[in-house]
Amino acid sequence: MDSRPPKNFIPKPFAYHEEMELRISTITNLGLGLGRVNNWVVMVPFVCVGELVKVRVFRNHKNFSEADLITVLEPSDKRVEPTCALFGKCGGCQYQHIAYPAQLCMKRAHVREAMLRLGGVNGEVSECIHSEHIYGYRSKITPHFQKFKKDKNFPIGFLANSCNSKLVDVECCSIATKNINGELGVVRERTKVLAKTFKRGGTLLLREGNEGITTDSNAIVAQNIGKFVFRFKGGSFFQNNSYVLPKMVKFVTEVSRGCDYLVDAYCGVGVFAICGAEYFCDVRGVEIDQEAIFFARKNAEINGVANISFTPGDAAKIFAQISFQGDRTCVIIDPPRSGCSDDFIEQILTFAPRKIVYVSCAPDTQARDIKSLITKYEVRQLQPIDMFPQTRHIENIAVLEKREHS
Repeated sequence: MDSRPPKNFIPKPFAYHEEMELRISTITNLGLGLGRVNNWVVMVPFVCVGELVKVRVFRNHKNFSEADLITVLEPSDKRVEPTCALFGKCGGCQYQHIAYPAQLCMKRAHVREAMLRLGGVNGEVSECIHSEHIYGYRSKITPHFQKFKKDKNFPIGFLANSCNSKLVDVECCSIATKNINGELGVVRERTKVLAKTFKRGGTLLLREGNEGITTDSNAIVAQNIGKFVFRFKGGSFFQNNSYVLPKMVKFVTEVSRGCDYLVDAYCGVGVFAICGAEYFCDVRGVEIDQEAIFFARKNAEINGVANISFTPGDAAKIFAQISFQGDRTCVIIDPPRSGCSDDFIEQILTFAPRKIVYVSCAPDTQARDIKSLITKYEVRQLQPIDMFPQTRHIENIAVLEKREHS
């Protein structure tokens, strides 16, 4: 191990590779353990709350330091043996060392903390809707490879923990489905044979659908959600935990009820709009991706849903083309990780729907947006859903209802 500090290393408050003992007080939403040395925060991965650990500092920031875990001196009773031999090297999972019930408690706490700190919402957070399959659940993986170099290893896998340039060679992914892992070896060998012909690195695709495994991002695949079937391109976005997705859709459609009309902003290929259409007089879906709109329309036709239409366009301009009365409408929003734009927030406040159901893969940006909405809306429910066991990620659904006289 090279003990020489990198050129940009800040030498205070700790020397490069200085070792110390650390008591872990909490786990952050990034999956890192937090401890303090003389009131100075030190972050370290792969630990549990309450553990006493020995760590080695590798970076000092303005307000905290980062360290590697050397050994656990006093283990938590929540610590378990990771399933994957690559855990700690591969950056895909953060929590395989923590018992699953404890993972759920941590993720619920992360939602609560984000809502209070960033959203000003001090509401009750429901227990996480969990996954019965805590391994072998991912129906899509995208292994990477780098440009072939003579006399060098040719790893095919995922980014290493805490490193955006190094790949970890992954022969089997413990959170991917059995069928995907069965095909992964074939895809890896085929890629290695062709390695010398690639001018640069790239990304592979393995997606499991009703038809089996596809490696073609342009292939049309199908996925069932309850009584509905959805078609989309293999490389496009579609939630990749087919065990928990029906639970999420069921929850969203149930809490959306009680209005005459439904608007599904950021509708994608139409999942929420189509699954919830039977509870509304009329439904509109809006999506900036023209290809997704094409599939949304096809999916409505395939599933025999007639009281629905899909409109291509920027979600920040949707209400100008919708004639529904706001006080008779529920709006579902499921934006990207960056959250909603200021224009969209302003527009939805002007439209003033009776109810908003906000689905998010990033509770921090969700909380930020909710802070702008609670001037006119009250948060009725906060429901985390664990789509990605063994990782730090958590989906959260916020149900907001318009305040009286606002």
